[in-house]
Amino acid sequence: MPILDTPYARLDLIRQPEQPNEPLQAFDAADEYLLAELHPRALPATTRVLILNDSFGALACALAAHVEVTSSGDSHLAHLALQKNLARNGLPAERVRFVPASEVAQGPFDLVLIRVPKTLALLEEQLIRLHGQLAPDAQVIAAAMIKHLPRAAGDLLEQYIGPVQASLAVKKARLLTATPSAKPAPQSPYPTRYKLDQPKLELLNHANLFCREGLDIGTRAFLPHLPKALGVLRVADLGCGNGVLGIVYALNNPQAELTLVDESFMAVQSARENWQAVHGQRPVEVRAGDGLAEQPPASLDLVLCNPPFHQQQVVGDFLAWRMFTQAKAALRQGGELWIVGNRHLGYHLKLKRLYGRVEQVAATPKFVILRAIKG
Repeated sequence: MPILDTPYARLDLIRQPEQPNEPLQAFDAADEYLLAELHPRALPATTRVLILNDSFGALACALAAHVEVTSSGDSHLAHLALQKNLARNGLPAERVRFVPASEVAQGPFDLVLIRVPKTLALLEEQLIRLHGQLAPDAQVIAAAMIKHLPRAAGDLLEQYIGPVQASLAVKKARLLTATPSAKPAPQSPYPTRYKLDQPKLELLNHANLFCREGLDIGTRAFLPHLPKALGVLRVADLGCGNGVLGIVYALNNPQAELTLVDESFMAVQSARENWQAVHGQRPVEVRAGDGLAEQPPASLDLVLCNPPFHQQQVVGDFLAWRMFTQAKAALRQGGELWIVGNRHLGYHLKLKRLYGRVEQVAATPKFVILRAIKG
């Protein structure tokens, strides 16, 4: 793997989840630019630095031995990468305090470093939360590859922090430096809510949720065809988002024992709040996790999944394939994985290779609902 060579440290970094012959590195030119920009400042060891959305821990690992670092983001996999990369480079875990995006990082902070996220709503919520958390003379610096830096990111920095200065481009990366100015306390537009017609539910969605303004079309296609199996079944909603699949399935099966899992902390927060709103105190396990990696083998009867097709800025079906593999390990013999997917992704052939027996439950012009049975 390529080494991140910075003025602060020389780091050997890995991505999560780990893949054999990984073609992508765990850092980019925006990380390098930001660290090179900071080093001449000779930050005192007491400098309180907040890092937001540090993809695989590159910034936190580089700065951990030099300043007081708090890292916050919405990805369980990114948190896992941070922990592994600290250990891999001989850095004590306690050098970096991690705060999931479902909580507010408590300042004051002298410096805030932001990797601009794919979802601008997450950036907006993070900037809103900085109100009252910045020390006098603090600075906020956002970094991104230019192809992933929309104009709206600079507009949000100006709206919630203060005047913004854009850097020159270096290796196709750019920095946006915001100088805080006095502003009234902002009102967050998050979480958002939308209603389902069938069944009649209102669902809450925190800032980083996919399709937080309305039900995504894949889930909409899946809901009428959820399995009707009844009884004391152990069921997981894998990549649960706001929990809609598991919540609706549970309405029709009062004896089922549900687990809702997602790698996004805000998704887990949304799913937990939605479950309580619909099912009250009915027992459920809702957790942030690396898919079903932590699930005991052969412990589930049914897995429901609307798989993702990207990780951060990278599009591909490697996460979906990993979820299918994890589901197979977690299912008992005869257990079933039910998924919805775009027709063009060819999930039917992939599942047949992995499970042996696959049936098409239903189809729309764009989506298929498939049932794979563990033999």
